[in-house]
Amino acid sequence: MSLSTTDTARIASLARLALAPEESERLRGQINGFFDLVERMRAVDTTGVEPLSHPVSAIEDIVLRLREDAATEPNQREANQKSAPAVENGLFLVPKVIE
Repeated sequence: MSLSTTDTARIASLARLALAPEESERLRGQINGFFDLVERMRAVDTTGVEPLSHPVSAIEDIVLRLREDAATEPNQREANQKSAPAVENGLFLVPKVIE
């Protein structure tokens, strides 16, 4: 897959970018280079390759040091909601902005 000049202009328009012609060409080259890299990576056969949990685990066994999933901060919901203009059942109430 590669982008044309028209594709680059459309993307720039959607992103609200004003690109000079030389910037547009440079950007198109960079994006097409990225697409080429993705295609080369897709061509590699990864059948039977297990995902790594850590990059070093490819060369040695590593034990991840994970901390216990425990709440360590006290519940201060009421104190944090004192300055709110409107609260109901522990939730902030906000004005409706979409009809």
